[in-house]
Amino acid sequence: MTDHKNSDAQMRSSTYTLPALDQEFLLGDSTRGIRFMLEYMKAEEHLRNWGVRTTIVAFGSARVKEDDAGRRGHWYRSAMELGHIVSERGGALKHNDGKRDNVIATGGGPGIMEAANRGAIMAGAPTIGFNITLPHEQEPNAWSTPDLTFNFHYFAMRKMHLAMRSNGLCVFPGGFGTMDELFEILTLVQTNKMKKIPIILFDRKFWSSAVNLQVLLDAGTISPGDEQLFHYAETADEAWHHLVAGGILEGTPLQAD
Repeated sequence: MTDHKNSDAQMRSSTYTLPALDQEFLLGDSTRGIRFMLEYMKAEEHLRNWGVRTTIVAFGSARVKEDDAGRRGHWYRSAMELGHIVSERGGALKHNDGKRDNVIATGGGPGIMEAANRGAIMAGAPTIGFNITLPHEQEPNAWSTPDLTFNFHYFAMRKMHLAMRSNGLCVFPGGFGTMDELFEILTLVQTNKMKKIPIILFDRKFWSSAVNLQVLLDAGTISPGDEQLFHYAETADEAWHHLVAGGILEGTPLQAD
């Protein structure tokens, strides 16, 4: 006669847990590719539900505040004004055929990102915040549309979402992160990995001193004409002018992959 033995130990084993319910497995090394894919899919689903076809990406320093004096306060107020103008005139308020164009998208944090999201909300438009988890936790600013406020672990996937619908780029003064995002897009445009879009650098004095492209031209590390991949602007209205001249109102489709 065989002794009865229950299967409690087998059922308690992590290997018996359904993979979709096994957090230790999902957060392990072998499933990194799945997590990367999920970060793409979750944001993509919500963006499509909102009919977001194209975006205008605005970013710059997270350290700038509304009540800063001088140029820094001007940057914040101008980013807010630009978010309002783009949202009001660019197609984010419309929902024709289920599509919205030129929806303001930012990195979701404080400073310039907050200002641009804030301007869009003041215009009555939806606006996107692509946040990133950091060792010193970043909280989303209070002005991005809640259902369009995302959080990423992988910088690469966050960058992909910032780039793939971008109809134009407005870059305010900032630090390493701002430089990283700017040169990412410049490289994609320069190498024809994405179509040419209007790229606006706000505050010529800051950018011409922070990035000396003539040094690169003289050294032959960029080609003549690469310095014309962007325009400068000193006001929100001037930035809007360059965006329109660059074709943002022509109903451009989703970027190729």
